[in-house]
Amino acid sequence: MASFEQAASLAARVAVDGVKEQFSPQERMEAVWQMEEEELLYLPKPDTIRTKLLHMCRENKAAAVSGLVLAVMAFAIIFADKLTVYDPNGVNLMERLLPPSAAHWCGTDELGRDIFTRILYGGRVSLLVGVIPTAISMAIGIVLGMVSGYIRQMEAVIMRLADIVLAFPSIVLAMVVMYTLGATTTNIFIALSMIGWAKTARVVRSQTLSIREQEFVEAAKGMGVGKWTIMFRHILPNCLPSLIVLFTLNIPDAILSEANLSFLGVGTQPPDSSWGLMVSQARTFAQSSPWMLIFPSLAILIMVLALNFLGDGLRDVMDPHGR
Repeated sequence: MASFEQAASLAARVAVDGVKEQFSPQERMEAVWQMEEEELLYLPKPDTIRTKLLHMCRENKAAAVSGLVLAVMAFAIIFADKLTVYDPNGVNLMERLLPPSAAHWCGTDELGRDIFTRILYGGRVSLLVGVIPTAISMAIGIVLGMVSGYIRQMEAVIMRLADIVLAFPSIVLAMVVMYTLGATTTNIFIALSMIGWAKTARVVRSQTLSIREQEFVEAAKGMGVGKWTIMFRHILPNCLPSLIVLFTLNIPDAILSEANLSFLGVGTQPPDSSWGLMVSQARTFAQSSPWMLIFPSLAILIMVLALNFLGDGLRDVMDPHGR
């Protein structure tokens, strides 16, 4: 039996040597590369953000439509000066309080200003107030959340500060900041940034506590990698899916907060325009000229609903364990 196996092994080696003699080393290497490429074709494709978004568009039609609506609204807001011929602050008392028509799609206000034009230009303020304070507050919350979750000596101080911020109603805290600093658009950014970081810090802290126990973090520690490098190069990338979802869900909160502040008179001030300020100015004419109140409110409603639907869709595909 042993002699048969030896003979078979010898025959196989002779066959292999014969094949090697027929092909050059370069040809053999190209054959190996071709085999490896063919094997890669059968491997599962990596689950990238692009594939996740395509999956969301196929499975969640509401999120896909919401993304399209947001894209159209953002395009109209950015290129407002190309889409309308009216001056958002141009007063024309001869055309005051006109109902919606072909000339004025959303009617005019008490000063004869085109409401559709003011909605487009006011959307710039509302959109900036939604994005910039959210980005600033999330940046603060990410840093404080990772520090409190990784450096345990700082956890008590940071989390108690977050508890204090969360203990106050956000609109009341924002009003205090606005009354203290003054009612300007810049101060709105500051106020909303100060009240929005605590929720992000809590989310990032909880994920940091889980990720810091993973093997790759322990390996980085063993190699002598510094704490800040571990936090920002190893822990933060693993938090990004949840942070993207949180970003889309925090923007409508900021837009509504700005609308509430403007409605209460401590937000955007004339002659600037925002959707909340337009709703506040339309209160007096709610019965006689309801279009002044309806169209800015619809703009807020559509924007907030679209952002929430999009955030829910992103949560389902990027953070399935958080459902």
